[in-house]
Amino acid sequence: MDKKILVTGAAGFIGFHLVKQLLEEDYQVVGIDNLNDYYDVNLKLDRLKELGISIQNELKYDERLESTSNEKFIFIKQNLQDRESLPALFKKENFDIVCNLAAQAGVRYSLENPDAYIDSNLTGFANLLECCRHNKVSRLIFASSSSVYGNNEKMPFSTEDRVDTPVSLYAATKKSNELMAYTYSHLYNMETIGLRFFTVYGPWGRPDMAMFLFTDAISNDLPIKVFNHGNLERDFTYIDDIVNGIMKITNKEQLDGDKKYSLYNIGNSKPVKLFDFITEIEKNLGKNAQKKMLPMQPGDVERTWADVSPLQQDFGYNPSTPVKEGVRKFVKWYNSYYKT
Repeated sequence: MDKKILVTGAAGFIGFHLVKQLLEEDYQVVGIDNLNDYYDVNLKLDRLKELGISIQNELKYDERLESTSNEKFIFIKQNLQDRESLPALFKKENFDIVCNLAAQAGVRYSLENPDAYIDSNLTGFANLLECCRHNKVSRLIFASSSSVYGNNEKMPFSTEDRVDTPVSLYAATKKSNELMAYTYSHLYNMETIGLRFFTVYGPWGRPDMAMFLFTDAISNDLPIKVFNHGNLERDFTYIDDIVNGIMKITNKEQLDGDKKYSLYNIGNSKPVKLFDFITEIEKNLGKNAQKKMLPMQPGDVERTWADVSPLQQDFGYNPSTPVKEGVRKFVKWYNSYYKT
């Protein structure tokens, strides 16, 4: 594969798995990540180590590291909002495709540290769009979120639904990304594809996500926080299904029709009750959870459910990992990574 792709957020959960798959399919990959301390940096460094990037001492900003396991992968520590280094990188590398997975994530953290979301998700994304525009990048795939649906009551969630009432700043920044991408597609004939991710989980997952929090607490005989007294449902989506969906978009040479901007849900399309999810974790750990029942958290929603039919129709997307299998694989990884 001669195509060169930039993956932002390459040390993140989804970014790591995507880079791994891209390398298996013989893409040339440049990954960037600012390696911030929103969660344990060691987990990010261990993901990079799996990709052949071994960091012994503190990595300098803008330093390029070549993978020792795959000559087609280079990693650079860099911020999206850097208006000098990012344009220089684009000019040097001549990317064919950009997949933007870098963002300040987390609904609840956006209540505590709004500046981080403005810097990364708005300023950083605008800088990325400008770099794509001026360097004639043929396709930008970018991460949005199911959070944009807020308290939408129509089920399943469709990209045709109005999403003008976000209930968190994180969601508002993701909706803004969609609008910004649409504008650039309209003004500059850029091909941009937004993906609204639905509760992604799996091995190497983020420590702030429910899958990890529940598994870690139950494993260590600590109580788990069950919000809205357990009356929650989530469209839990296994990481392999997410990556397979992104790869189908990446690999498609020509998009159908002449539209330059597209927006899709990417999820499992099978909502799971929170208690059922917890039960699967308990089975795999061989322990019962101590449940601490709590009211709904600010910025949270009761139910998510993705209508993925447009992604199925346009790209043949077919999520195939049931929650039982996904939870089993996560717990196996967790035990291997944290208990050895």
